[in-house]
Amino acid sequence: MPVALLALALTAFAIGTTEFAAMGLVPQMAEDLGVSIPQAGWVISTYAIGVVVGAPLLTAATARLPRKAVLTGLVGLFTVGNLLCALAPGFGWLLGARLVTGLPHGAFFGAGAVAAAELAAPQLRARAVAVMFSGLTIANIVGVPGATLLGQHLGWRAAMLVVVGIGALGTVATAKLVPALPSHPQAGLRRELAAFRSGQLWLALATVVFGCAGLFACYSYIAPLLTEVSGFAEGSVTLVLALFGVGMTLGNALGGYAADRALRPAICLAFLSMALSLALLAVAARAEWSAAVVVVLVGLCGFATVPTVQTLVLSKARQAPTLASATVQGAFNLANAQGAFLGGVALDAGLGWVSPVLVGAALAGVGCVIATVSWALDRGPERGSERAAVSGATGAAPAGAENPTVRA
Repeated sequence: MPVALLALALTAFAIGTTEFAAMGLVPQMAEDLGVSIPQAGWVISTYAIGVVVGAPLLTAATARLPRKAVLTGLVGLFTVGNLLCALAPGFGWLLGARLVTGLPHGAFFGAGAVAAAELAAPQLRARAVAVMFSGLTIANIVGVPGATLLGQHLGWRAAMLVVVGIGALGTVATAKLVPALPSHPQAGLRRELAAFRSGQLWLALATVVFGCAGLFACYSYIAPLLTEVSGFAEGSVTLVLALFGVGMTLGNALGGYAADRALRPAICLAFLSMALSLALLAVAARAEWSAAVVVVLVGLCGFATVPTVQTLVLSKARQAPTLASATVQGAFNLANAQGAFLGGVALDAGLGWVSPVLVGAALAGVGCVIATVSWALDRGPERGSERAAVSGATGAAPAGAENPTVRA
């Protein structure tokens, strides 16, 4: 694994900290800026809008540029956005700054996933993508709890300034460690958009939007579940969330390993395991010890889907993978919004704090069904086909194979 992946993982750590720590800093933002807590929650939605809008726009705008320059520029934009957040004089300014901060999110992970796969050996491409995304999962172990704790004692602006520092380090590391990655000669918006003619690509995105919504339906309301049902004290919730991050990190690594060995079975198994673990949490949440154990399992199964789906998208958009890969990040954010909304509907209906977990299990089951149907409809030879396709997406062929032909 090349050292350049560490630079990408460092930036992913900063992005993950920014995205998820805001959920724990909402009360401090509301008090400091003189708005209600529901209004302060708009900073989360605004960031998600930035991701959905920025992923296709920035990817299209930079399609013909050298990818190292693109990655460095995206990290720099993210860092500037966080600095604007920390210096925001009012709530409206903060919302605008959060929008700017979210814009490079999807484009970075899209271009970063393609770069990570190209930097690694053919048989390690999915694991290389997992290494980059490990920064996102480690953020939930260290970055998010640390930023939340810092924000509670020194204010939310101090937490934002720390993220600015990490983003600056990521910018320098990307510029120094990532080798030159020129764009493909035929890169362009028309070529990138052509990838969306693939029905398999749309099925992969649908798998994310519905299946991963299951994880977010649970995660959005996990704090009140732990306090109201499991009996944890509020001060202990941060520790349990860190355990959730440990599970995410393990799942990300296992998902990358499994995707390199058998991609399609790995995807179906990941979503099936997520559905079963969420159903188990609905029962295990009644006691502290069992809730803590199963929360780790939910994080593991939930994030095992990330490198598998990302690798599948690279294979199905192999001629123009960057825009499709970035679109996956928009799909994850749509899954976030959908899961939180449907979990909230269950709560508003008076079904109790466990109901979002059951909603999540059902959504993960839908994702498993879509993934299984997609596999059944894909008539190409599974293992060699998918691996060759990922190599084709990044401009390299596996050892011993020239000009691989893959039926999408």
